[in-house]
Amino acid sequence: MRFTLSSSALSSRLSTLSKVINSKNALPILDCFLFEVVNNTLAITASDSENVMKTSIPLDDSDGEGKFTVNNRTILDAVKELPEQPLTIDVDTNSFAIKVIYQNGLYNFTGQNAEEYPLVQAMPEGATTLSLPSNVLADNISRSVFATASEELRPVMNGIYFDLTPDALAIVASDGHKLVRNRIFSVKTEVPTAFILPKKPATLLKNVLVKDDSDLSIRFDDRNAEITFGDTLLQCRLIEGRYPNYNSVIPQDNPNQLTIDRKVLIGALRRVLPFASESSQLIRLHLENGKIEISSEDIDFATSAKEEIPCDYSGNSMNIGFKGSSLSDILNNLASDEVELQLADPSRPCLIIPCTQPENEDVLMLIMPMLLND
Repeated sequence: MRFTLSSSALSSRLSTLSKVINSKNALPILDCFLFEVVNNTLAITASDSENVMKTSIPLDDSDGEGKFTVNNRTILDAVKELPEQPLTIDVDTNSFAIKVIYQNGLYNFTGQNAEEYPLVQAMPEGATTLSLPSNVLADNISRSVFATASEELRPVMNGIYFDLTPDALAIVASDGHKLVRNRIFSVKTEVPTAFILPKKPATLLKNVLVKDDSDLSIRFDDRNAEITFGDTLLQCRLIEGRYPNYNSVIPQDNPNQLTIDRKVLIGALRRVLPFASESSQLIRLHLENGKIEISSEDIDFATSAKEEIPCDYSGNSMNIGFKGSSLSDILNNLASDEVELQLADPSRPCLIIPCTQPENEDVLMLIMPMLLND
């Protein structure tokens, strides 16, 4: 079997697929890519047994059909240094001896029989299907994945919750201290349904989705999901279990509202946070008319910092404490120039809302306060 394709097309697809492969696999064959040549098209698959990504590349020329596997590091290292040029790959389907022939050289190595490679299971007929623009899903995952937890006891919190309702698709993540809720009003369903996407496939999608308005399709049942975008398919096992009622923790009545330049607040936090206690990372905000004072201290090392910045605030004067790194994470994952902080009192969650919302969407973030020893 012999086929020819572009070196840069092969290299870019392999580098995307390699993110699926674990450094240690229970099945040695999962250290490999699966190559399949059919109808003048090369399909390449990578898997870690729970997540499978498959992509296809049209071939310039092919002679024969068949499949084989090749170690991911071997083939990646072979093609990543090559400039753009036609590559011819010659495979002996009996001994799996592989030759990669390029303009002024060739590589020789051995592949393996593909029979042991686990097959991709097709999604059942009754799976729920939804479609949305690629850039919308990429933006929403990027905004949410930082807020997922890493808990062994409550695995449902370790993923991103997709909650499809008659009003909107809500994409939610929370670790119990911070929460992100994105609502996409252009995607809705008559029959409410939901699934929890694990962190690994979410991160894969964040890194590989094209930021354009081409539609992608998500098909899911109660165990698996299949995301198809362009000529690539990602299939993953879902997290099973019941996600907590996230709407119940979002406070509705928040009379104290503060509007501030997001980047100015991030800058102040960056300067003040190094002087906070390393264990608690407690940052104190003192709010009064027209200004906010941000301060931190570490009693053990006798360090402290304080900075005052102007803002639009006309609510009650109050002191409230937050974990500085969590507040920074939230602000860094918003895009709006200005944000609004909505507060009721120092013991209740603070809502952080972008003043400019994405089109047809509603983004809300929440952070739990920390106790202040006044």
